[in-house]
Amino acid sequence: MAVVLVTGGAGFIGSHIVDALVAKGHSVRVLDNLEPQVHGDRHTPPGYLNKGVEFYKGSIDDPAMLREVLPGVEVIFHEAAMVGVGQSMYEIHRYVEGNTAATAFFLEYLVRNPEVRPKKLIVASSMSIYGEGSYRCRDGATIHPRLRPRAQLEDRRWEVLDHDGHETSPLPTAEDKPLYPTSIYAVTKRDHEEMCLSVGYAYKIPTVALRYFNVYGPRQALSNPYTGVGAIFSARLLNGKPPIIFEDGEQTRDFIHVSDIVQANMLAMESEKADYQALNVGTGTATSILGMSDLLSRYLGFSGDPLILGKFREGDIRHCIADISKARTLLGYEPKVALKDGIGELVKWVEGQEGVLDRSDQATEELRRWGLTD
Repeated sequence: MAVVLVTGGAGFIGSHIVDALVAKGHSVRVLDNLEPQVHGDRHTPPGYLNKGVEFYKGSIDDPAMLREVLPGVEVIFHEAAMVGVGQSMYEIHRYVEGNTAATAFFLEYLVRNPEVRPKKLIVASSMSIYGEGSYRCRDGATIHPRLRPRAQLEDRRWEVLDHDGHETSPLPTAEDKPLYPTSIYAVTKRDHEEMCLSVGYAYKIPTVALRYFNVYGPRQALSNPYTGVGAIFSARLLNGKPPIIFEDGEQTRDFIHVSDIVQANMLAMESEKADYQALNVGTGTATSILGMSDLLSRYLGFSGDPLILGKFREGDIRHCIADISKARTLLGYEPKVALKDGIGELVKWVEGQEGVLDRSDQATEELRRWGLTD
């Protein structure tokens, strides 16, 4: 069994990876700075964090902390990151410092201290680095567009159009699609992926980048208005408010249960077939934002309608669904949790939380104040 470090291991996804590692008999260390936006004002790890781990409160760019936590580590899961697409567009330095610069420091420490280089590095990447997904035109051609023109959005024409102005059809997005990140957060996640893969290759550290699609499940920070849509909608519903939906609600995403994210991470650790590569981790199934709202409303007993704004946010994409054939082929990955089943587990978690604050109105107002909505 290995000694494993999980950065960001007290967070939503990281803590589930920790549970799987402990269950497999590994010795696990967690390094997490307990970011207040996620964890509130607590200075100790959340109650759900597995008690069978060594916990270190600190950051990946603190050399004293790295000297303490890295010796003997054989595998690193790098999950630590500032999360928030919209917020990253007006707290630019904070996101670049906390994501790109901190990861650069972490990697340089590994380079300069070869005695603590791991035998495996698995980094959390993100579907956000794609920007828009792939699309098929009416003539059968495949395109990989950048953002929809602002004039088109101002006319409330939401679908991606081809060069003749006809609506296109979304296609599964494969790993070889050009990367067009549309937010600072997405840029920093691309940095995570590319820095880890390039340093890993140069220094013979087998590295895998997993491009997570839209993750949901227990332990998502419900009071963080910059987290996943499932948690944001849940926080509003718990407070008797309708979900807020931009555009018309028919934009689609690939919602993946956190347990399937964990599955992919375990497979990447245990196999050499995906070393030095980036892989999508999703389900391949499209679900509209309106459909997600309806599911959560039904489970949480909310009978009202969502608040569909008919407005757009700068940088928002229309459709992006994972092509998971590469992960299937290289890792034997297969998503196991259907959305209708996973939502029930999320709702059970949600209903057990107390004092959930809905800050989505505040977040929406911030976007408006910074000119990021029309």
